[in-house]
Amino acid sequence: MQNFDLSPLFRSSIGFERMQRALDQATRLDNAANAYPPYDIEVSGEDSYRITLAVAGFDQNDLEITAKENSLVVSAQAKTEEAEEKEYLHRGIARRAFERRFELADHVKVVGASMDNGLLNIDLVREVPQSLKPRKIEISTSKMKALESNAA
Repeated sequence: MQNFDLSPLFRSSIGFERMQRALDQATRLDNAANAYPPYDIEVSGEDSYRITLAVAGFDQNDLEITAKENSLVVSAQAKTEEAEEKEYLHRGIARRAFERRFELADHVKVVGASMDNGLLNIDLVREVPQSLKPRKIEISTSKMKALESNAA
């Protein structure tokens, strides 16, 4: 694997720490460890999204979802007592512990989670504050200002 030194790009940048962290993480990815569990990210509306993780073999009590600042962490730890009671001829359903991290954009909030047929669905919505939404600015001319001042 080839490593890239991106430090010259960061010498003159201010306020791009999240981007720098994301680039650093991308260069250190281990694809085998990062492939479990498989997931989908879908757009379910103009400002709404859904993350679906395949968590077959896990109970909802085994899963933990944590949203903090601009990150979402989904982790699972299977209960060992249940697995020790059973005797298997073949064990193909992976129940290994995992932690999956998602970087969320600004103003994206987790609104709910549900589990159906071994799929964990996490619903997200982007809520942009009114002060940050685009607004139309009226353009006035100097003739309008003169008329307004004469009327007063």
